[in-house]
Amino acid sequence: MITVERRTDPAVRVVTLDRPDRANALTPDGLADLGAAVADAPEPVVVLTGAGEAFCGGADLSVVDDLDREEAARFARLGQRTAWAIADADAVVVAGVDGAARGGGVELALACDLRVATPDATFAESGVAIGLFGAWGGTVRLPETLGWADAADLALSGRTVDADGAKRTGLVSRVVDDPMTVAEEVADNDPAALRTLKRRLRDDADRRTRERREAAAFADLIERRNATDRD
Repeated sequence: MITVERRTDPAVRVVTLDRPDRANALTPDGLADLGAAVADAPEPVVVLTGAGEAFCGGADLSVVDDLDREEAARFARLGQRTAWAIADADAVVVAGVDGAARGGGVELALACDLRVATPDATFAESGVAIGLFGAWGGTVRLPETLGWADAADLALSGRTVDADGAKRTGLVSRVVDDPMTVAEEVADNDPAALRTLKRRLRDDADRRTRERREAAAFADLIERRNATDRD
């Protein structure tokens, strides 16, 4: 269900959701494997992508339909932990969205540091049409990323937006033919600086605390550079 490819020049890990016959929909086992594949990456950059014609169709409904209330809550919490594993990974995680991202697929993309779409990418929070919604952190991350108005429009309408529409709202940062080119652009930079920048950009403390940590992190990098120069 999850495949991992390690590239060395530059160092990039490609994590692929590999259930093309199910639009790469995720079961509990798939979510757990995905979280481990990203969290354990020693490479400075991870690309998350999907096999076939979809990025990710979200939760596998054949699993969801058989869950009782307690099991459903556990599935939601597992999806949230997977999203946090992506967000908290040392590596910079790039969502390379080619084809359909639906429900949980949108939520996993939102957990990534960068979201890059091909011209064929589409996005929808379509669960509302069948009495569901994405519960892998999407109701938190969607308004944080898009702002309340655009998040509500996407979530409450269930409508599908194309790559250009996603870029206009900030759901993706770029529309490119090959998301790997963006991952390689990031991976060409210093790994320690990438890790530090990710931590600083992800920091949700108060402003003064963030600035104090920023200064300390900058000093750490300078000390590292100087030590490297002496060696």
